Amino acid sequence: MFPYVALTKDKGWQPGPYEGVELLILHKHESTRGVVVLRKFKAGHTIPAHTHPDANEWAYVLSGEWEESDITYTSGALFFAPKGVRHGPHVARTEVISLTIFDGPLIVV
Repeated sequence: MFPYVALTKDKGWQPGPYEGVELLILHKHESTRGVVVLRKFKAGHTIPAHTHPDANEWAYVLSGEWEESDITYTSGALFFAPKGVRHGPHVARTEVISLTIFDGPLIVV
């Protein structure tokens, strides 16, 4: 038996840190403040270059087309951004849904 199970039907989408981004928080770790989220980018939105100073980020694209540095990524792509490393901008060519894990607080600068 798993000690924690999150069902998306029991959760709700909430506004993300940028316009055109929504988050569905699946888990938040109490001591590290890390989170596991489904992240939705609305089609046509660009998320500017940014850093996460206190968390490494892993993002696995479940659906959609995401462009960065003139390369388009689709479902099955896995991204890793080490804490403090600037990345982006991210351009959502279609609606994009990713499973994203931050191992520390979700702070965006």
